[in-house]
Amino acid sequence: MYRAPIAELRFVLEHVLDAGQLAQQPAYADFSVDTAEAVLTEAGRFATEVLAPLNQPGDREGATWTPDGVRAPAGFRAAYQKYVEGGWPQLGVDAAHGGQGAPRVLVSAVEEIWCSSNVALMLCPLLSRGAIEALLLVGSDALKKAYLPRMLSGEWSGTMNLTEPQAGSDLAAIRMRAMPAGDHYRITGQKIFISYGDHDMAGNIVHLVLARIDGAPPGVKGLSLFLVPKFLPDAHGAPGARNDLRCVSIEHKLGIRASPTCVLAFGDNGGATGFLVGEANRGLEYMFIMMNAARLAMGFQGVGLAEAAFQRANAWARNRVQGRPVGTSAGGAQPIIRHPDVRRLLLSIRANVEAMRALALYAALQFDRGALVRGELLIPIVKGWCTECAFELASQALQVHGGMGYIEETGIAQVLRDARITTIYEGTTAIQANDLLGRKLARDRGAAMGALLDEIEAELHGYRSDTGDAELPVIVASLREAMSGLRAATASVLPQLPSAPATAFAVSVPYLMLCGYVLAGWLLARGAHIAAARMGAGGDANGGDAAFMRAKLQTARCYATQVLPQALALSRIVRTGGASVADADVELI
Repeated sequence: MYRAPIAELRFVLEHVLDAGQLAQQPAYADFSVDTAEAVLTEAGRFATEVLAPLNQPGDREGATWTPDGVRAPAGFRAAYQKYVEGGWPQLGVDAAHGGQGAPRVLVSAVEEIWCSSNVALMLCPLLSRGAIEALLLVGSDALKKAYLPRMLSGEWSGTMNLTEPQAGSDLAAIRMRAMPAGDHYRITGQKIFISYGDHDMAGNIVHLVLARIDGAPPGVKGLSLFLVPKFLPDAHGAPGARNDLRCVSIEHKLGIRASPTCVLAFGDNGGATGFLVGEANRGLEYMFIMMNAARLAMGFQGVGLAEAAFQRANAWARNRVQGRPVGTSAGGAQPIIRHPDVRRLLLSIRANVEAMRALALYAALQFDRGALVRGELLIPIVKGWCTECAFELASQALQVHGGMGYIEETGIAQVLRDARITTIYEGTTAIQANDLLGRKLARDRGAAMGALLDEIEAELHGYRSDTGDAELPVIVASLREAMSGLRAATASVLPQLPSAPATAFAVSVPYLMLCGYVLAGWLLARGAHIAAARMGAGGDANGGDAAFMRAKLQTARCYATQVLPQALALSRIVRTGGASVADADVELI
């Protein structure tokens, strides 16, 4: 059974990130780490009691398409209503709009818990949050008045509609039409891969749709954003007449089967009523508000699923008795956690999960602090690296289970299947890597990345050497070596962006993965340094649990010796491997 890692989350928030300093900002004056722990504890209770019990049954049943609409699996609608009644949709909403005004770093920590316990169900409110952010920033007063109150409460859900059958990631190929019709537009066309595009959990679904106004410029510069509700609000603001759109079908998927992925047809009977959001021909710009929020959230999906995989593997290894471990001469069969390779797998999974969590929360914190440039730099890394790691870690967790892991009843196979999509939707890992190089690195010639690496170097120089812990020098030395590799890779790829872009982009994914391993390694090293200093000073934080601090050092050492060396290979690939791809003859592949 899933248990929210409250102590782990608090350690990152309080010690690694010093998130309590947010209380110095007027917007977060009521925030404290103790308050955060109370919120996380309640979120963990809800996850354990309500969400997690529906996870496997929901996967087995899946969402169901009917001519009258899509039905969620048994229990999902009631669970969503409990989520709404608990006030969870308002957690991160500004107080001016009736919300609780929690900082993004806390909202993101809660999202990890949701995604660990039932990622398929919680995709619905996650996507709604992106739609809400877009409306708050660029929606007209009339649209905000008509739609935001019920969206903010969770009574209505939201989606974003980009992809079409002929236009996967190539949004320039979008054909959805928008024809002016007085104070609104008539929307016609088809969208595919729309998560929660139809369901029966909320009273209305508010679609934000990319479409092309007749006569608009070709390509992405001619795209506009439209609000297209499933039901048009009546004079009292309640769902009224059904709009001219329908769910044609839902996809039969490898994972997240309880989450309906819809094919939506707009305008079969003359055109769905849609309302322009913001200015015409700026739709892609506005959609990126949603996409950036979703990409950061996808990173936390990766963290949550990896944590779920670790918990399952750890519990299995402690209870599964098989054979006598190598190096023991007495006794019979023992739990498989005593076997060296199982121990290696579990340590590696745990180390990666803690690294992923720290980096993702650090990225979320940048937006709370107003460090937008750094936050934007980190989003593609968090989305790409955390989700790639999640799938790999789920595979390792299945390996811990042995042959039983390949059987659906143990539950780890579902985690593996659910994790696979996270590297694809909201932009594949290659799209994230292209964004990292082509937008984030190129826009300032690496200045933001350089500033971050300089800060890390300065921090490492300031680490105390008198903690008395023998593991810390190993951790720091490994990080310094990896940092050198990241600096060399960055220096190599920057001049290629203008002069040999194909060579640079041929190694964009290795570069993104390199950034993830090194930056997360830095935060683990910071946590290890904090743990060593507190233990050396006789401190017994986290309720007197000295073992907790020893675990921080053990995990960081494992990361430094078992995981971080991958950075050296990735650095070499980035520095020397691009031409072998860019110069390759595609006919010979």
